[in-house]
Amino acid sequence: MTRSIHLVTEIPGPQSKILVARRHAATPAGLAHSTGVAVSHAHGALVTDVDGNTLIDMAGGIGMLNVGHTPEAVVEAIRDQAGKLIHSCALVTTYEPYVELCEKLNAAAPGHFTKKTLLSNSGSEAVENAVNLARYYTGRQGVMCFDGAYHGRSQLALSLTSKYALFKKGFGPFSGEVYRVATPNVYRGPAGLDEEAFIDWTIAEFDNALIARVDPAGVAAVIIEPVQGEAGFVPIPQRFMEHLRKRCDEHGMVLIADEVQAGMGRTGKLFSIEHTGVVPDVIVTAKSLGAGMPIAAVIGRADVMDSAHKGGVGGTFGGNPVACRAAIEALNQIQSPEFQQRAHEVGERMRLRLESWREKFPLVGDVRGVGPMRLVEFVRDRDTKTPAPDETLEIIQRAVAAGLILIRAGLYSNCIRLLPPIVITDEQLEEALDVLEAAIAAQ
Repeated sequence: MTRSIHLVTEIPGPQSKILVARRHAATPAGLAHSTGVAVSHAHGALVTDVDGNTLIDMAGGIGMLNVGHTPEAVVEAIRDQAGKLIHSCALVTTYEPYVELCEKLNAAAPGHFTKKTLLSNSGSEAVENAVNLARYYTGRQGVMCFDGAYHGRSQLALSLTSKYALFKKGFGPFSGEVYRVATPNVYRGPAGLDEEAFIDWTIAEFDNALIARVDPAGVAAVIIEPVQGEAGFVPIPQRFMEHLRKRCDEHGMVLIADEVQAGMGRTGKLFSIEHTGVVPDVIVTAKSLGAGMPIAAVIGRADVMDSAHKGGVGGTFGGNPVACRAAIEALNQIQSPEFQQRAHEVGERMRLRLESWREKFPLVGDVRGVGPMRLVEFVRDRDTKTPAPDETLEIIQRAVAAGLILIRAGLYSNCIRLLPPIVITDEQLEEALDVLEAAIAAQ
């Protein structure tokens, strides 16, 4: 097998260390980085650092690079658009890339109803727009969210986000009228309850919250990641999603699916909620929508999207024409049958390999995910499920030194998430998994 990893220095190398030192001097301490790698250039699933080392990217920009680094069609579209129109602002003029992208997203999103799309710059901004529109449409203020959720770092989005110590500590006060309820994380359910009983329990907890914490007549929206990202790639069971849809229909609450990390083909379908058959009222997407360019979208029922007064939504950079062209080309690739088949193949290879680790290594407590969105959770004891964050960090450091780019996840920071570009080759994927397996075995 031809190896893709090529190391000419230690990782991080001397030039990477110099650039990272400059970064520390010039940027806030809170801007963390999971590796010491300083990137020079990249293509597909391979990254070359400033020392000339070639590494395999298994983090994918935290899910931004489903179509890979510098895909040719996207790069050419960016070049072409930059020579025509870089910016004019959708609040001032109309330009075709904005309209075309919205048309494509309206057609692609699930649901047999008329849809409209609003473009913005980031997942956080899109989440805030989605909640604002739900509040305007319903005339209500309350928003229900879930343990483990990650919805962004702006004020309202951060208020909806979980994992307090990492994301929220010191940043309060947070927005009011936010009601957090239990997530059906079946791996970490209460002792003595099997999977189905635990799902029943979380359904009952959700219904109890509509009595004990907030009246449904005061709830504008229920927002949920169909596969939670930062919490540790927790797939929400179909039965739980169906129950949310039922309650939202009963009480006039808007169901918002946050597809920022799990969407755009990452789970083998365009949107991860499609695995459940549940149709949300509004979808939020970003990350891989732009193939690395900053763009996000809120796609929703036309009556919800049209509810705000003229001038009530939008922003200076939202739907920038260069980012729109990149997104159009990325979406064309993601929607192709060849890409969807490749996502299935990559997901199956990852699933089979990770499941073998659960048999080999007592430190591996669980492996899970959907399609090529996969994760390994490390525990010190399988019976107590005591998290192993220090061991997880050591494994990552060992794997990075051997040529992988990786990042952690999970409420306890005891998981390694795998989000390789879906265009990764079989040989590159196997090589990457070999390196990670060796790093686990050495622990």
